[in-house]
Amino acid sequence: MATVLLLRHGRTTANAAGGLAGRLPVELDDTGRGQAQRVGERLRKLPLAAVVTSPLIRCRQTLELALPEIVPEVDDGLIECGYGDWEGRPLSELAAEPLWPVVQQHPSAAVFPNGEAMAAMSARAVATIRRWDARVTATHGPEALWLACSHGDVIKAIVADAMGLHLDEFQRLVADPASVSVIRYTPTRPFLVRLNDTADLSALVPPKPAEGALPESDAAVGGGSGGGA
Repeated sequence: MATVLLLRHGRTTANAAGGLAGRLPVELDDTGRGQAQRVGERLRKLPLAAVVTSPLIRCRQTLELALPEIVPEVDDGLIECGYGDWEGRPLSELAAEPLWPVVQQHPSAAVFPNGEAMAAMSARAVATIRRWDARVTATHGPEALWLACSHGDVIKAIVADAMGLHLDEFQRLVADPASVSVIRYTPTRPFLVRLNDTADLSALVPPKPAEGALPESDAAVGGGSGGGA
């Protein structure tokens, strides 16, 4: 089977402000545009057999900057989780919602008001990646590399599935803006080759806590803005 590179979009204005963008048409900020250009320098060295993207503008902008010569295929199966009434609100405010501990500790049971269940997001994202992987393999062979550009929680769910983790464990994973996680599927099981690879060690420096920051043990729903930015 082929190998898929899961690229998270670059940092957005919502990430920088500590908000949950969801499916709103937020765009990359200056930092995010720089991230996209830098990851493109790495990706352009690879013989990518296919490039697929979420339809949201932040993913399309990331690919326009990273791989300007490629017109990606758009697949709704890679779209961000539907956070419903949570969209557009600050994470610090959402942390006070009764649903927040469920999202953190038992996400497989989380259903966002007027939105999507996290389990449904995981199922359609995994199915989309596996469908594309089979298609790329059939067309280009088992040694092919291909790229999918998506969102933090979506990528974490795909990686959790590849690792054989229950969805309730996926908040332990991290997918920073413009990071690359790599999965090689085989006929019997997937292998996680890379996780949250940015080739930028500055992201390992913990940022100073901002006013209204989340508790240290809580994951930023939607993926967050990354460290050291």
